Amino acid sequence: MPALLRQLSGLGGCTHPIRLDGHRTEHALNTDTGEIGKVLHHLDSAALPAGHLLVRCNNRRTTRCQACAEVYRRDTFHLITSGLRGGKGVPERVASHPRVFATFTAPGFGPVHNRPTGPARTIRPCRCGALHDQDDAALGTPLDPDTYDYDAAVLWNAHAGLLWRRFSIYLRREVAKRAGLSQRALRDYARVSFAKVAEYQKRGAVHFHAVIRVDGPEGSDTPPPAWATAELLTDAIRTAASAAQVDGPVIDNRAHTFTFGRQLDVRAIRSADFEGGQELTERAVAAYIAKYATKGAETATGALDRPLKFLAELAQLDISDHARRMVRTAWTLGARKDLADLRLRAWAHMLGFRGHFSTKSRRYSTTLGALRTARAEWRRAQAVTDDQAPSDTTLVLAHWVYAGTGLTDTETWLAETLEPAPGTEGEPTHARA
Repeated sequence: MPALLRQLSGLGGCTHPIRLDGHRTEHALNTDTGEIGKVLHHLDSAALPAGHLLVRCNNRRTTRCQACAEVYRRDTFHLITSGLRGGKGVPERVASHPRVFATFTAPGFGPVHNRPTGPARTIRPCRCGALHDQDDAALGTPLDPDTYDYDAAVLWNAHAGLLWRRFSIYLRREVAKRAGLSQRALRDYARVSFAKVAEYQKRGAVHFHAVIRVDGPEGSDTPPPAWATAELLTDAIRTAASAAQVDGPVIDNRAHTFTFGRQLDVRAIRSADFEGGQELTERAVAAYIAKYATKGAETATGALDRPLKFLAELAQLDISDHARRMVRTAWTLGARKDLADLRLRAWAHMLGFRGHFSTKSRRYSTTLGALRTARAEWRRAQAVTDDQAPSDTTLVLAHWVYAGTGLTDTETWLAETLEPAPGTEGEPTHARA
């Protein structure tokens, strides 16, 4: 029993681990002759207390695994923070580069129940006449579902990633224009970097939160030119966002065109206009973005956090009528051959959105992979003693196959009584420079 407790403790609280069958063997290796020597260490899944090797699921969604989602949130926080104030291989001088926090919304598809605010941030009645509580389930649902443009809402989600890509191209063009340069010449003077996350509004439409920064030509390692200011960047973002446009499909003789909504919010980081007058600091921005990195369409749908195999499954789900209709619309549109490339049925549970929730440009900061590698190396270093540590001449042979997912009832009961082992909850994440 103690051995099983130790194995479960190493999962760091993961409730849906991957179960693997197989083995791993470390051999001494003679680099002069190539001869494989004695076995230094051997691990066989059948000999483990759980009967399998248990590996964290690493699901980013809080609705699927809170422990793994917390690790993902922390990693995202470090990724965003390092691009704002340095660290994890990013020089600290990046904190002096012009950077803004921008929110890009979806356009309207019909009136919905909401909580409009007045000039003094007082809550005003909705168009329906009611003064909705902030937890009211009606928020985000259409005032008239029969006239709400569900087709456009789903298709906008499906094209949101492409629209962002178009915006990023236009943004570089607008920055170059304000600097009096061609887009090609801009590369010799400055580089625009970003990190963003997608968030679902309660109405089920995706919008983006992004940190956008101007660096020198080699990225964060080089200072930006003197003309690069937060004001110039803000103006370029507003122009690029209004110009970005993606042509969509023609459905029932109606041509769809997708743009961002009118509510574009761009704020210089370290201003005092974030969330009710609080200072917009690097930490506040990183925490805000990391919070949404662990959420998906379930923010709008309530319980739907995995793909559907059959539309009939909708009848068994505890979701709102609005979310149900969004999913049904995605499923119906997914049957059209001219929309096959959108794979709307595969992404119906995401209300049509098929992009990554957390993305960044290459030069923004470190990567999630680097953070995970650093954590894995730290855990391995803590787990072995000096005489167990493999040398540079160790040959590792391993073979693993998938055997299932989750814990048994007994393992679940035991896991609930455990504190995660040190180093299994996301710390430290000090990626090497």
